[in-house]
Amino acid sequence: MKLFKNMLAFVFFGLVTGNATAQEYRFDPPWNTPPESKLNFTVPGIDNVPDLYGDINDPQLVVFFAGNQFMCIDDLLAAFKTAYPEYQRIFAETLPPGILAKQIIGGNIVIGNMRISLKPDVYTAGKSRIEQMPEYFFSTKLYAKNRLALMVQKGNPKKIKGLTALADPTLRISMPNPEWEGIGKRIEEAYVKAGGEPLKNAIMKTKVGDSSTYLTQIHHRQSPMRILYGKSDVAPVWYSEVFYQKMIGHPVDMVEIPQKENIEAQYIAGLMKSAPHPQAAKDFMTFLTSEAAKQVYRKYGFTTE
Repeated sequence: MKLFKNMLAFVFFGLVTGNATAQEYRFDPPWNTPPESKLNFTVPGIDNVPDLYGDINDPQLVVFFAGNQFMCIDDLLAAFKTAYPEYQRIFAETLPPGILAKQIIGGNIVIGNMRISLKPDVYTAGKSRIEQMPEYFFSTKLYAKNRLALMVQKGNPKKIKGLTALADPTLRISMPNPEWEGIGKRIEEAYVKAGGEPLKNAIMKTKVGDSSTYLTQIHHRQSPMRILYGKSDVAPVWYSEVFYQKMIGHPVDMVEIPQKENIEAQYIAGLMKSAPHPQAAKDFMTFLTSEAAKQVYRKYGFTTE
């Protein structure tokens, strides 16, 4: 049913524009199931905001998630609402963690013509990002872990075998910008593990300079789309991101990174001192370390131990 609705939306968009087709937008997000509504005006390529979720009007809980957890949100919030039925209006964002941090510090964010000034009750990010902002949190909790993998086109046509292959000047790489994507700095660590500073410099200086390494703005959305639409040959991503794209049937494959070259990500939740809904924040922090929440994260390729 979801696929049928998406196909209808694509056909509608083609009729409106006169030249766009479902094929042109076949891999566009949202990849989650949108909320129920009598009017859904999601238009691929024009009006599509896949990293904002739920009820923006008078929410009872606001959560800012590090973006690559987007695939968990539907199941996670549904499980939370079951465990805590008093909270039914929830708003969540899954933008890059550095952007969310700037939103917290600055007090708002503008996307298109919309300004969002909601303050989070809970902020989740990688360990290093959370450790940079201790003054903002009453308490923090570790709740999930991840590791790196390479996303490639179905069948791995470039025969990419590992991180050292990314120095190849003919390979097109989709790489998260370390300025605001925590994963970017962790991938750089992995480059050094695999091939030292020469490998890191080849990918992040030489290839950035000639544009064969593309630096993303929203890595967890752009990297899969660049692979799916043939704009990039390989993308270093979190394991869970390739796991999910394969789960939903998109034509990608995974190249595993050996443990000696890999890194571990630790996802930390912080209860905000300025939480507008302090009790809801406490309840959600408790829920994140529950077995119900852990099952959701494991379902989508994360680890919880």
